[in-house]
Amino acid sequence: MATSELSCRVSEENQERREAFWAEWKDLTLSTRPEEGCSLHEEDTQRHETYHRQGQCQALVQRSPWLVMRLGILGRGLQEYQLPYQRVLPLPIFTPTKVGVAKEEREETPVQLRELLALETALGGQCMERQDVAEITKQLPPVVPVSKPGTLRRTLSRSMSQEAQRG
Repeated sequence: MATSELSCRVSEENQERREAFWAEWKDLTLSTRPEEGCSLHEEDTQRHETYHRQGQCQALVQRSPWLVMRLGILGRGLQEYQLPYQRVLPLPIFTPTKVGVAKEEREETPVQLRELLALETALGGQCMERQDVAEITKQLPPVVPVSKPGTLRRTLSRSMSQEAQRG
């Protein structure tokens, strides 16, 4: 299967307002695929010959940053789809309004960002509510040593059959 892709890149800069914008996306994808229901297979048993041919089509996918996607087969027209809106970032961008002021005068950190920071701290190994291993193992049931290997299997199978009878 052969595939060709066309990417787009747009950039804009406003020196006066000190603003810049850039976007890059995969705009067009053209791929060759086997065409369904378009194949030929012949067999000659006397001559021990076979012939097989599979039809091909060019599938076209076009995307845009305005959440519009067009799909179809080249030469047969495209079907247009409006994709649902999805925020690119998981959180709204947070920038403090007053950078050089004292901590007491600043705006409060958004709840979503605080939760994310708490999760990152927990995953980073700096757990706030850390427990010792001994405390965790106290809550587990005691380990019973098995004298014969068959004893454990029998008790397990009996308990499993009792569970099955109960439903």
